[in-house]
Amino acid sequence: MSGLFRVATDSGCDLPLTLCEERGVLPLQLVYEMDGVQRVDTMDHGDCHRFYEEMRAGKEPHTSQVTPQQFYDFWEARRVESDLPLVHIAMGSGISGTYGNGVIAREQFLADHPGAEIYLVDSTLASVGYGMLALDAARLRDEGKTAAECVARLEARKAAVNTYYTTGDLTYLYRSGRVSRTGMTIAHALNIWPILNLDLEGHLIVQEKARGKKKTIARIHRIIGDLVTEPSSQTLFICHSDIADEAKAFGDEIREKFGFRDVYYTYIGSTIGAHAGPGLMAAFFYGKPRTM
Repeated sequence: MSGLFRVATDSGCDLPLTLCEERGVLPLQLVYEMDGVQRVDTMDHGDCHRFYEEMRAGKEPHTSQVTPQQFYDFWEARRVESDLPLVHIAMGSGISGTYGNGVIAREQFLADHPGAEIYLVDSTLASVGYGMLALDAARLRDEGKTAAECVARLEARKAAVNTYYTTGDLTYLYRSGRVSRTGMTIAHALNIWPILNLDLEGHLIVQEKARGKKKTIARIHRIIGDLVTEPSSQTLFICHSDIADEAKAFGDEIREKFGFRDVYYTYIGSTIGAHAGPGLMAAFFYGKPRTM
């Protein structure tokens, strides 16, 4: 890790811990509850697989926002290690209240430590979408940019991160209150697959619906073709909730069709997975700015 500042995020970014360590990204590892027992998100793909196997067996996980105190304690520990400025990329405020709690924590932290520099970025993204911003921040750090320059670049670029999710099983989204029982029943009866994305503020929305997996993926391809910019110079990120083979076929086809430089495959971790359940996959890429 080099540069003039440190980069932090949380484990909801869905990057594996090994990659975070390799790139000098400091992750606040979130806590979730499974059958009344608290667990730490290890950011390990093997543990992610076991997490979804437990969900398939009927166990129900529950997540919670990062509290102001958790932010504060995390930053305090990082300050003990180094007094460099810290750029923290947070889960989008449209998805979670975590960013708002970070704002509260930052105000208190700076009051207690007047010389500290903490920059908190509302990513407006979920999952590996803000993991991409964390990796960008690490690159900017290594290029010698200042923390303020990094934040300005992330703020200018975050709307260009596009993401499209789909799943053929709405059971878990229904259990978590994301879809109605009627919507789930009709979707399953008619083999309807939703195409979900994020608006400019980071709210998860159903953009379209298609009947059947083949038509859904074909439609996602057309959307990517309309939106992607300079695919040959960027990595396509594919994340999934324990459907590795399907996700690889999904990503390989997109890479071949649009000429992405490479593809990075990762798991959807417990933060999103607790609400989506197994069977979800998503493509993340840079393109034209998201709209409302």
